[in-house]
Amino acid sequence: MTELHPFVQKFRGGFTGILRWPQLDELWATLRQQADKQWYIYAIGETPPESTSSAQQLDTFLQEIDTLLRSEHSEDYCGIVYVDKRDDPGFIKIYDPNNLGVVCGFSDNPPLPGWILSLEAPVDLQVALPPTGNRRRWWQKLIGAHA
Repeated sequence: MTELHPFVQKFRGGFTGILRWPQLDELWATLRQQADKQWYIYAIGETPPESTSSAQQLDTFLQEIDTLLRSEHSEDYCGIVYVDKRDDPGFIKIYDPNNLGVVCGFSDNPPLPGWILSLEAPVDLQVALPPTGNRRRWWQKLIGAHA
C-alpha cells in the first residue's frame, strides 16, 4: 500500500517553512555544500524519477527553480518552500506559485507541491494521494447533470 511507503510517510511528516528569500539562499547553499548526497528531483505530474540526479543536474535545477520562484511569486517573502530539517535537509517541498491553494495553515487536503527534492525514492503522489471521494462525487454530479 502506497500510504505506508517511506516516501509518503516523509511527505506527510513535519516541515519548516522557508519564509524569507535569504533563508532560501541558505537552503540552496546547504544543498550545494552537501553535493555528495543523492537527490531525487521529482516534478509532480511527471513519472517519478528512478535514479538520483547528478550534482550538475541538482545545481541547474536549483538555479532554474530559484529564478522561477522569484519571478512568479512576486512577494517580498518566500513562504512556498518547506524543508524537513534546515541544517541537514532530506526532503524539500516546493510549491508552484501559480497553484498555491491552501499551502500554509491547516487543510485536510492541501494541494500537492509542484516539485520535491528527496533523498528517498519517490512514488507517484497523484496515485498515492488521490482526490477525496466527495470531490469525485461533486465532479460526477456536475458531469451527470450535463450528460
